Formats: sequence, structure tokens, C-alpha cells
Amino acid sequence: MTKSKLQISLTAPNGREVSLNSGLFINNEFVSSIGNETLRPVDPATEVEICHVEAANSNDVDRAVTAARTALNSPSWRDISGSERGALMNKLADLMEKDSEILATLESWNGGKPYASVVGLELPAALGCIRYYAGWADKLHGQTIPTHSKKFAYTIKQPIGVCGQIIPWNYPILMAAWKLGPALATGNTIVLKPAEQTPLSMLYVAGLVVRAGFPPGVINIVNGYGKTAGHALATHPDVAKIAFTGSTVTGRLIQQVAASTLKKVTLETGGKSPLIVFNDADIEQAARWAHCGIMSNQGQICTGNSRLLVQSGVHERFTKRFVELVEAHKVGDPFDKDTFQGPQITKAHLEKILCYAKGAEKEGAKLETGGQACGEEGFFMQPTVFSNVSSSMAIYREEIFGPFAAISSFDEEDQAIRMANETEFGLAASIFTKDIKRWHRVSTQLDAGMVWVNSSTDSDFRVPFGGMKQSGIGRELGEAGLEAYMQIKSVHVNLGLDL
Repeated sequence: MTKSKLQISLTAPNGREVSLNSGLFINNEFVSSIGNETLRPVDPATEVEICHVEAANSNDVDRAVTAARTALNSPSWRDISGSERGALMNKLADLMEKDSEILATLESWNGGKPYASVVGLELPAALGCIRYYAGWADKLHGQTIPTHSKKFAYTIKQPIGVCGQIIPWNYPILMAAWKLGPALATGNTIVLKPAEQTPLSMLYVAGLVVRAGFPPGVINIVNGYGKTAGHALATHPDVAKIAFTGSTVTGRLIQQVAASTLKKVTLETGGKSPLIVFNDADIEQAARWAHCGIMSNQGQICTGNSRLLVQSGVHERFTKRFVELVEAHKVGDPFDKDTFQGPQITKAHLEKILCYAKGAEKEGAKLETGGQACGEEGFFMQPTVFSNVSSSMAIYREEIFGPFAAISSFDEEDQAIRMANETEFGLAASIFTKDIKRWHRVSTQLDAGMVWVNSSTDSDFRVPFGGMKQSGIGRELGEAGLEAYMQIKSVHVNLGLDL
């Protein structure tokens, strides 16, 4: 395949013409894979193949890492000021904003995401994240440390090195921004692997990296399969850090293989987040946030409030209103402005969700609504709600990652806390109550890295994001997200003449 053939022109379902490069982005150039392997992304709304793009093997990953390693030590990146790094990042954000409709089209087409949500929420959040970290780039510094009269000591914060970043298919651009932002602000170089299902939007961003003026090798984007490209990245001896967002199962594997070279690792993995509704809650507010928190993005949200724990006094009223909201939202074409829920990402994922629905009925849960696939084509799932769910049921314990809510009842506060914590996950939780003492008390007792009070899943790039237990290691976002991409060097200066 010659380089000219890597340029492809596509016509999206909304009629927009999009031109992008299908190659691997290495050293500011688009290149063919050494093994001539390809990915074939599919439109989940129609089940139609969109195009072919290059897929990296281990040799391709080695090329990308070599480019990143060279850039790390090149004066064109190593010696520029934090202000200059920040300016490059802001330029990239500006270019992404200018082409936001193209990016949203690719994100919606390739991932089944409602176009209106990408344009109105996800892209602004991604751009805000990049600009936020651009502002940090010239504000990172060490300390001077008093010791004694004949010694001066200080610390320097330096980049870790080449960072491997593996992003998921549920929020490709947003998750890339979460990882690119702090890594670039702190002076690292990057090899980023998009999910094999959703490579298109990041291929377009790769072209903007060149236009923004980043030196060759600073940002490399290699599409590929997890078992080949992802494994090669996690085991490469010149990769100093791996940042991963995805399933807990894959996160465990990455931690295991990364240990062979003692890489720094941050993992954001699965969740089974509880949303607790107390008797004194505003039921309309709780129902609306619960609906948004589990049904948006087709329920493919790591922090999604998939377990709804409702106090007995308001259980019936909350369930009724929640089901009304679920049944009212539109499932359909992602490019229809009224669509709230698009298709699931793949046929296999849809079938997994359907299996949970069948199993729940067999285990004795009550189906309130949904439970079936819908539509004549595409991977569409009815939004599904089960009540009378006990802690022994699979839908209570396991991450489903779909538009699927399980409702359980509790009587006392201590019982709610115990139920919320009886899971291997600890990513997020939500509390709905008007009692300020209760929300402080309960928040401290929940095994969750993030707690929302009277809202759900409304993360902010200025606030740390991450979980406890099997939900991951480390934190992204906010000032805390910078620490994962820096290492501290201590400098001891002898001011005396004697030994």
C-alpha cells in the first residue's frame, strides 16, 4: 500500500464529507503497518462496514516508541518552555474546536453516540480538559528544602518519559483528552492506542497534531488490537508508563505484563456504582439524575449508576417516575436530533446485555420495562429496568455496561451503606437527600473514589477522577492527574569546603 492510498474520503450518514488518513500516525507521518493488517470499523446503527484502517503489530509499536523516545530527548521538545508547550496544546484545542462538527460526525458514526450529545457535551468537555492542562504547563515546579547551613537541597519535577496510553471505545475523544492533557503539560511523549472498534476520530485528531505544530514523535497514534498492539505497548522496555481505561479484566492483565519492566501504571477500570435515594430526597430530581446517569451514552459509562438503592418509604414513587422517564426517551438514529439513546457498540456487546436480562428474570427479578433488542437493523437495546433485585443476582453484582438499571429497596441508613459497599468495585456513588449531616456521614463511609450528592456522573476535568478496590489505580483529572506523569529528582548541593 502506497502512502497516497492511506488518504480516504468518507460520506457519513448525516451527509457530511470527511477526509482522513487511514494510516498509523508515527513521527508526524501516516504510514502503513509493517504487517499490512487492518481494522474494519462498523457503524453500529446499520451494521455496515465504514472503511479499512491500518492496524499496528509489535514492530509498528516499536517504531512509534522509538519515535517518542527520540522526541523526548530532542531539544525541539525537551528544551521548550512550559509556556510553549501550553501554546501548542491550546492550538490543538483550537483546531479541534474549528473541526468539531467533523469530529462529532466521526464519533457518532463510528461509536453510535447521539450526535447532539457529542457536540453539546463531550467535545466541549474534551477541549476544556486540554485547555485546562495547557494552563498548568508553566506552573509546575519543585521545592527548595532547608537542611543545614552547609547544604542546599531542591527538587525538580521532570517528565516520566514515553507514555503508553490505551483508551476505550465509549468516549474516544474525551478519554484521549484526559490522558493527552496532563502528559503533554508535563513534557512527556506519547504513544496512544485507540480502541479497535473506534479508531476514526483519533485518526482525524492525528492530522491536527501536525497542523498545531507539535514536533515529530511527541504524539503518536497507533490503531490496533489489544492482544497485539496493546500488549506490545504494555511490555515495551522503553515505555515508562501505561495509562489505561477499560475493563477490570483487561486492567489486571496490563498490570501483570507491565510489572516485568516496573512501569508506572494508572488504571481506570470497571464499576457497579450505587445511587442511594433516601426518603427525604427530591424524587423528581433523583429520578432524572438516575435516568441520565445510567441511560445516557447507551449505558456505556464506567461510573453509570447501575444499582438504584431506594429507601422503602419512596421506593414505589421513585420506581414509577424513573420507569416513566426511561420509557419516554427515544432510541434510534444517532444523527436524529431527538435521539437520546443510540446503538450498543457491537453485536457481541448487545448479546451480552440480553443475556443479563434473561438471567435476571430466571433469578426472580421483576422486569419493569425493556429487556429486548429493538430495531430492524443495528445493535439497539431497549432501555431496561428490573426491580426486586437482591444482592445474590448477577445484575446486582456484575458490570453490564448498558442501558440497564437494577432497583433494590432498603429500610435504614446503615443498610444502604452496607448494600452500596457489597461489591468488588469502588468507582463512584451518588446520594440523594436533603439532610446535610446525612450526606457528609454517608459520603465518608462509601467505598468509592467519587461521591456525588444530589447528582450523578457529572464529572469535571478540574476534579480528580478514579476509584477504589477493583475500579482502578491512581487518579486522572485535576491537579492530582499531573502527578501520575511526573517524577521528582532531588538535588543536594554542598556549600561547605569540608567533607
